[in-house]
Amino acid sequence: MSQNMVSLEISEEQASSATAGIVQVGQALPGLMSLEPDDRKGLLYMGPKSEVFCQQVIRILGQNTQIVPPSMDLAGAQADLAALDRLRPIQDQLRQLLSRVDDTVTALGSDLMDFSLEGYGQLKLSGAAQGLEDLRREVGGRFSRRRNKDAAPQPGPEAA
Repeated sequence: MSQNMVSLEISEEQASSATAGIVQVGQALPGLMSLEPDDRKGLLYMGPKSEVFCQQVIRILGQNTQIVPPSMDLAGAQADLAALDRLRPIQDQLRQLLSRVDDTVTALGSDLMDFSLEGYGQLKLSGAAQGLEDLRREVGGRFSRRRNKDAAPQPGPEAA
């Protein structure tokens, strides 16, 4: 018997509504940005302990503005901290949702692979009697064990 980890029907209307909701989240947060991998390399990372440090420094400087030189944008740092505090719960909810979507996609894929492998076994077992041998070979290409001649290892310099 085939596994059935999840049974899910998603209508076109549900898919459209979910997509519209995602678009709406993006539109509600127009300042979100994307960083290129190279841009991330040079950035300072703020972990949990560093976040506490940042909160304390910004709080202390806010209480003692007389020591903050004009070249430091304290108001900008305070606004960034407030934005981070508001964005974190949204990030948490999106991560939870994405995790559920990922798990559901994985379960659906596993169900489909399990069913298809069982079905392929049926094609192998009784497909020839039903005139399905050519189709079985076609879909069975996934299991082909033929080696690609181009993929054969080339002799290294030590062989010369």
